[in-house]
Amino acid sequence: MSAIRLLVLGAVRQHGRAHGYQVRNDLEYWGAHEWSNAKPGSIYHALKQLAKQGLLHAHEIAPSTAGGPPRTEYEITDRGTEEFFRLLREALTSYDQQMDVKSAAIGFIVELPRAEAVALLTERTRGIAAWRASVTEHYIPEDGPEQLGHIGEIMNLWIHTADAEAAWTQGLIDRIEGGAYTFVGEGAPFVGVLRDGEENPYATGERHPGDTR
Repeated sequence: MSAIRLLVLGAVRQHGRAHGYQVRNDLEYWGAHEWSNAKPGSIYHALKQLAKQGLLHAHEIAPSTAGGPPRTEYEITDRGTEEFFRLLREALTSYDQQMDVKSAAIGFIVELPRAEAVALLTERTRGIAAWRASVTEHYIPEDGPEQLGHIGEIMNLWIHTADAEAAWTQGLIDRIEGGAYTFVGEGAPFVGVLRDGEENPYATGERHPGDTR
């Protein structure tokens, strides 16, 4: 899965309607340009592709009174909403996703009901446990990596990564079950987008031709 699809669909959905530069600004505010492929060119390309695929609707708006070219505003469609939640659920349950996909999913987890978020993360822990069990059929960590020479260090890395992932996931489940965060249907959510005109302290300042479209 590509994180950029989930990020762009989710960012547009949070605004209701947004032009490309707003989406870019939000993703930079979240630091997504540091931990994913959400660079300006990728964001603007994704917006156009998602519109072509019917997941976003592109609205042409008139130029501002100050002049300049017209901008395109994007709005998520019903199909786009379905795709957003499909990607979100897949990213939360699949333990072997890349870090950028996992990070994007956590950024949108409160778009789900609390009970569903817990159920998806619980499914994730089962997947981690099953994968760990399949590895340890041939490799017993307690015996040390030397039993397989230096190649055993690869298995060591996998086991330690799986254990850390399982511990983190269970900790998140515990926090959510304990009442942390505001999930859909529970009241006013945490607002993770910039207000119009609000300065972005994390903006890269990199210019891109797509900024004015």
